Amino acid sequence: MRAAVAALFLSACAAGAPEAVRQGVTFVPDARGLGVAGHSQRIDFGRSPEGVIAALDRERGAGRVLAASGCPAGVQRQVAWDDLVLTFTEERFVGWRRGDAAAGQVCV
Repeated sequence: MRAAVAALFLSACAAGAPEAVRQGVTFVPDARGLGVAGHSQRIDFGRSPEGVIAALDRERGAGRVLAASGCPAGVQRQVAWDDLVLTFTEERFVGWRRGDAAAGQVCV
């Protein structure tokens, strides 16, 4: 009987418990693209835009598409996740900027 009461009590508590917030990986911008903090994995310049955007969307939430004004020739897309902005040609990840820091081809 006690077990049934305890199970009922716990199930009622679980229904109102908030869903756990996912802790995504930390991307570390550098001269070659993006490192992944604590891992040897990387997202280097030259990768497909679809794969790069999907990985960041999965870990940081949906990116925000920015206008491609002020971009070097060939850069067709900018996508921002908070203060991290990545730039892409039609086929490749080519740059990033965060605050005053940047690498690769970036829009100004």
